Parts: sequence; structure tokens; C-alpha cells
Amino acid sequence: MERISNRIIIWFIILTALGVSASYNFLFFHSLAEIFSIVIACGIFMFAWNTRNVIENNYLLFLGFAYLFIAGLDFLHTLSYKGLGVFPGYNADLPTQLWIAARYMESISLLIAPFVLNTKLNTRLTISVFTVIFCIIIYSIFFSTIFPVCFIEGAGLTAFKKISEYVISTILLISVFFLFTKTEHFEKNIIHLLVGSIVLTIFSELAFTFYISVYGLSNIVGHL
Repeated sequence: MERISNRIIIWFIILTALGVSASYNFLFFHSLAEIFSIVIACGIFMFAWNTRNVIENNYLLFLGFAYLFIAGLDFLHTLSYKGLGVFPGYNADLPTQLWIAARYMESISLLIAPFVLNTKLNTRLTISVFTVIFCIIIYSIFFSTIFPVCFIEGAGLTAFKKISEYVISTILLISVFFLFTKTEHFEKNIIHLLVGSIVLTIFSELAFTFYISVYGLSNIVGHL
């Protein structure tokens, strides 16, 4: 119980500090929040990669590969955020498109993961497929107009962006259902943590359906 209380206090301090940073400078807050999640995503990949020869649970191995590419999209999303000026000539639609692309990759990966749990995962093939998908996403956003517009300056979110958030939330919810069908492969506390993480992600996605400004309150809540 004491350990749980300490964790709650630590997370409260972290979230409070992030909230204060948002009032100081939104770009600073956004960069901190995104870097935090990118480091975690890369950590998942490094753990999965270094245990790939001994790990028996392909759920984690598959997600480890997935989160490396999700981290790549989130990194580009962070660099492209309005006001940083890393990608001149682009507006606030670019980071929004990258965000939606990353969340689709994340939700679909979480949906697929339970089905590869009992299969022999081909490491090279899995990484190759994710690489191809990643390259297609980058091409469709940066080098063509294939990827739908997600944000219009002055008007806010497009219908595609809002509908996508609901679709992504639904996919995540379905992934929880399929995860519960594989509970015998996980320790009880791990299932609780995985489900808790996915549910929080759903709340995060729903928060991103309301903002008109990329610096808005619901945007801050979603990142927290």
C-alpha cells in the first residue's frame, strides 16, 4: 500500500509539473510530454529487442517493434508542432496528421497483438512490414496530398480527424476485449496495467476531439 501511495504522489508531482509548464510555455510543455512518451516507447522496443531470443510472450515482442515506429511518428509530430519552425512551409495540419497516423498504428498494433501471442513471430518480416507502413505514411503526409486534412487554421479539426479519434478509441476498446481472451498468458497485475494504459489512451483520444486551437485546454488534457 505504501508503494502504491508513493507512486501516486510521484505521478501527481509529474503531472502537476507538466501542467505548470503548459501555463508557462505550451511548446515547452508539449515537447516534454511527447519526449516522455517517446522515451517510454523506445524503452519498450529496447526491452523487447534484447529479450527476443528468450521471451515466450510474443504480445510484448510484437508491440516492442510497433512502438519503435510509433515513437518515430511521435518524434516527427513533436518537431513539426506549430511554432517550432522545424518544417517551414507547413501549418498546424502536419503535426495533427502525424498524430492521427501514429494513433492508428498504435491502436491497430494493440488490436493485432493478442492474435500473434501464440504464433512464431518472424522478426525480420515484422520489422519490414512496419518499415514499409512507416514509409507509406511519411510519403502520404510529406510528399503528397493522399493523407486527409486533419486541421484547418481558424476552423479547427476536420470531420476526418474527429471521426478518426472515435474510430481509434473503438479499435482500442476492441483490443481490450481480445486481450481479456488471453489472460492466461499474463500475470494478473500486468493485465490490469495493460488495460489501464489502453483505457487512459481512449480518454486521451476523446479529449483530442474538442480543441479548436492547437494550444487549447483539451489539447493539454489529452497530452497529460
